[in-house]
Amino acid sequence: MSAWRFCPLCGAGLQVRAVADLPRLVCGADCGFVHWDNPAPVLAALVEYHGRVVLARNQGWAAGAFGLITGFLERDEDPAAGVAREVKEELGLDATAVTLIGVYPFARQHEVIVAYHVRAEGEIRLNEELAEFRLIAPEKLKAWDFGTGLAVSDWLARRVP
Repeated sequence: MSAWRFCPLCGAGLQVRAVADLPRLVCGADCGFVHWDNPAPVLAALVEYHGRVVLARNQGWAAGAFGLITGFLERDEDPAAGVAREVKEELGLDATAVTLIGVYPFARQHEVIVAYHVRAEGEIRLNEELAEFRLIAPEKLKAWDFGTGLAVSDWLARRVP
């Protein structure tokens, strides 16, 4: 449950009540506010660049921790266009093909991951969010058992060399 305590509309205290048979925070003064607390949609890109997969390390991550390119879906944005935008923003690369890998729950971060295989070209130029990148041959890529690693596992299982 969220850490919200007060209604953002009227300032009354929030209470846990069943809404559509689910526990939700609702305004105690009954102004109509319901904090739905739904997971955020996150886009993930398994970027294939010159036959290799790009893994990147976020500035805030520990040394040696690498992952896929990710970012939040913007309002009114098509997810496939959004993942191409994220690849352009974070790596400076242009998407030439975008294919859905799958959709994965990521309860630990309160997110839903929409993962794509993105073929890209251009010159890699990291933005300020990323510290470094690695290019991994697909046959040496190893999936991890949470978050975007589930998409890596599915992509590797379906991949035709």
